[in-house]
Amino acid sequence: MLEIIRIHNELLGTYGDRGNADVLKFRATKRNIKARITDISYLDPLPKSGDIYLLGGAEDAAQLLSLTALRKGSILARAANKGAVVLAICAGFQLLGTKYATRDEEFAGLGLLDVITTPGDKRLVGDIAVQSDLFDVPLTGFENHSSVTTLGADANAFGKVLQGNGNGVASLDGAINRNVFGTYLHGPILARNPEFADLLIERAIGEAISPLDDELALRYAKWRRALVK
Repeated sequence: MLEIIRIHNELLGTYGDRGNADVLKFRATKRNIKARITDISYLDPLPKSGDIYLLGGAEDAAQLLSLTALRKGSILARAANKGAVVLAICAGFQLLGTKYATRDEEFAGLGLLDVITTPGDKRLVGDIAVQSDLFDVPLTGFENHSSVTTLGADANAFGKVLQGNGNGVASLDGAINRNVFGTYLHGPILARNPEFADLLIERAIGEAISPLDDELALRYAKWRRALVK
């Protein structure tokens, strides 16, 4: 059973990132891989048994509530260290870093990625396209944040920004550490980029999966990529 843990959707669900879980389940079950989605409130303990953990976008107050809850027991870090897949979008990505700062306060992050997030000077909103070394095609999405994320010495970027802003520095977006992925791409990113969803499933089950005949998803992804300037 592929267990997909959707973390704190009531806090980290501002931009529709909850859809990433639905895409993963759909694409897994179409290949006869049994999968289930488990929604975890910030009041609930985080399960240790997840194969894929998902975090989405949020405003500052909700983000900090989520951070406080996720610190308990360091379960997410322990799961990642054992090989679980983690996909964190925008605010969720920021929480995985070593430090997260608002204009008023500074907080220690969860430490899954060697990145630091600080307030920026302007709102970064609009379509975004990223070229990652993991894929032959660009990934598309939209972004809406005002923070700037800087990579540390032990961080690798998720991809190079072709259009938009991403981390807000060095034309890079996101960060990767083994099976932990952080990015600013909403969309939901896995609905707009089915190749990424398949990669996460493969990482989670530890083996290659067969191609999926999903013409609608491929046509939508191709159409979005054709709009990249």
